[in-house]
Amino acid sequence: MLNSILLQAGSVLDTGSTGFMLLATSLVMLMTPGLAFFYGGLATKRNILAIMIQSFVSLGWTTVLWVFFGYSLCFSGGEGGIIGNFDKAFLTGISMDTLWAGNGKIPEFVFIAYQMMFAIITPALITGAFVNRVTFKSYFIFLTVWQVLVYYPFVHMIWGGGLLAQWGVIDFAGGIVVHATAGFAALASVFYVGARVDKNSTPNSIPLVAIGSGLLWFGWYGFNAGSEVQVDFITSLAFINTDIAASFATIAWLAVEWSRERKPKFVGLLTGSIAGLATITPCAGYVPIWASPIIGTAAGLVCYMAVQLKNKMKWDDALDVWGVHGVGGILGSILIGVFASKAINPAGADGLLFGGGGTLLFKQIAAVVGASAYAFGFTYLMLVIINQITPVRVSESDEMLGLDNSLHGEKAYDEGAL
Repeated sequence: MLNSILLQAGSVLDTGSTGFMLLATSLVMLMTPGLAFFYGGLATKRNILAIMIQSFVSLGWTTVLWVFFGYSLCFSGGEGGIIGNFDKAFLTGISMDTLWAGNGKIPEFVFIAYQMMFAIITPALITGAFVNRVTFKSYFIFLTVWQVLVYYPFVHMIWGGGLLAQWGVIDFAGGIVVHATAGFAALASVFYVGARVDKNSTPNSIPLVAIGSGLLWFGWYGFNAGSEVQVDFITSLAFINTDIAASFATIAWLAVEWSRERKPKFVGLLTGSIAGLATITPCAGYVPIWASPIIGTAAGLVCYMAVQLKNKMKWDDALDVWGVHGVGGILGSILIGVFASKAINPAGADGLLFGGGGTLLFKQIAAVVGASAYAFGFTYLMLVIINQITPVRVSESDEMLGLDNSLHGEKAYDEGAL
């Protein structure tokens, strides 16, 4: 029960912030099933379960890794370095009354759970790029290795007091750590795995896509506002910036697609909302409220054009992970260098419009380009190595049959239902 005040190293348990962070953690957890619905609706009828299980398995396996050593590698030791240490492996030394050292206001268990939900959804984002084509065994290996050697280092370097944090790079809720790394890993996987055999892949259920995108939008409030890790004015700013940017991106995408294709597209509208959410993520708690419509509009237009470029180049990123998350993550991370203000958030920095010169902008560009390049290169190499252990791509016959049947022996719907 949170009905008493606990003192620890001069800190006081903040029951309000603790309650809010438990709610935010639950919201971020809900995003992974939301992503499964979003991707499941976009997949063909024969591959619904195959793409959904790739999200849901992360809920279980990532938690195991996080408890064993993931949290420790991200948030224990390694100040100014690339990765942490094993001092908190198996959550050693953390008890129920241990307060998180970051602010001394919430139990460390709550912070562990909150950050774990980020670790769960990040590799799941990548799966939309290679839907219909990858074996489950190779994905399971991918899920494990990618987290340890891509996600954990960037969490530590930016959020765990590591190298990039010491250099002055800022990322409120994951533009670099989550979206840029996942987006460019997705592009690398597309290049390695190759295109689908059946190019006429259409969504099996747009209403399911709508449910998934609604859950993602809802959960994103916990994703962004919760990244303040307490309840204060920055929390409310991050919350409203998230909604405004997503809304402006939704309308921007709808407008540009409507003008080009002469019809308003529902899937496009939903995709535009995710682009806006991904782009505002790194900025949410660092920029003034008037910047969020600009960031959202830019997200809708730029991410739409990125998807058009992908189509022109014939990169078979099936569910537009690179164009939405990768490009959105890069765009938002760079725009921090323009719109961030220490008058808004003293824990941030001043961007180009607030007297910071080009220093922050340069650091943000260098960090997000470096992170994207590393995620791309490492992912491609990792898939080459995994393919030596077990085939990465399914056979053509399995692909044509559908992965639900060929890999999992299940069907999403009874015969004749759709």
